[in-house]
Amino acid sequence: MQFYNFGKNNGKTVSKFNSDFIMSRIIQTDKETHIGCMHLDENGVIGYHQAVTPQLLLIMNGEGYVRGEKEEYFKVQSGDAIFWEKDEWHETKTDIGLTAIVIESEVLNPSLFMPIKK
Repeated sequence: MQFYNFGKNNGKTVSKFNSDFIMSRIIQTDKETHIGCMHLDENGVIGYHQAVTPQLLLIMNGEGYVRGEKEEYFKVQSGDAIFWEKDEWHETKTDIGLTAIVIESEVLNPSLFMPIKK
């Protein structure tokens, strides 16, 4: 399990075409990719299971906890990105609710685009 950050402070200002925004790059793929949005209500859980493919979970709002194979939970919040390799056991849970984008593909390498969270 690896932790990254895609928050505003890790982005770059874009001014082309009279634009004024910050872009935080996340990932680029050239293979089939599945992208979904997960909505966990209060006390929601994505049960303990093995990742079918490499998987990147982007916490959009709310907060919760993730774990890998060990029963040690790590707090996650908006702007955090969690990466699991194929076959890696993992779980996500929340007390207050959270919304997350999940990206699944055989060819994910988030370290090319985001800094590892310290």
